[in-house]
Amino acid sequence: MTKDEQLSAIEQAIRSNLQTIGEDIGREGLLKTPKRVAKAMLELTSGYEVDASAVLNSAKFAERCNKMIVVKDIEFYSLCEHHILPFFGKAHVAYIPDGYITGLSKIPRVVNIFSHRLQVQERLTKQICDCIQESLNPKGVIVVLEAQHLCMQMRGVEKQGAYTVTREYTGVFAEDATLRQEFLSMIRNYATTL
Repeated sequence: MTKDEQLSAIEQAIRSNLQTIGEDIGREGLLKTPKRVAKAMLELTSGYEVDASAVLNSAKFAERCNKMIVVKDIEFYSLCEHHILPFFGKAHVAYIPDGYITGLSKIPRVVNIFSHRLQVQERLTKQICDCIQESLNPKGVIVVLEAQHLCMQMRGVEKQGAYTVTREYTGVFAEDATLRQEFLSMIRNYATTL
């Protein structure tokens, strides 16, 4: 399906949904809404079109560095697959190289790629971690995501300010609790509040 066909199909669905809830799709404020929603939906799910491993490997360099590399406070936005409502927050990522590093900007790009898909936070955390582990084959990777979920704040339990923390780790981070604590201390001491 071409991009234009996708836009058209989503527009039709939104128009139908608006009519179903009793809206007048001919009123001025809603005339362009189906097209705007269609464009937004394709943008917010654009991660399906990108190979995250290829992004990491496009800037993979042989390097003898063997200390923890941390990229923290990476803002991300995603859509909960259960209600198609946003969840957003910060990702904190570290890895310990074993012969190869990647360009620092590639880590946030990987976060963006996986977050621009319909998601649950638990899977998103694991996908980021697994991608870095499989692409760079480091000694270990650790990923922590902190997020607020509008599906909890706008509907259902309606709890404002609650956030969810997930983490995933491999290799030396799984084996060494002291190393995990060092990472968690780094992001706690320097991370900004959501």
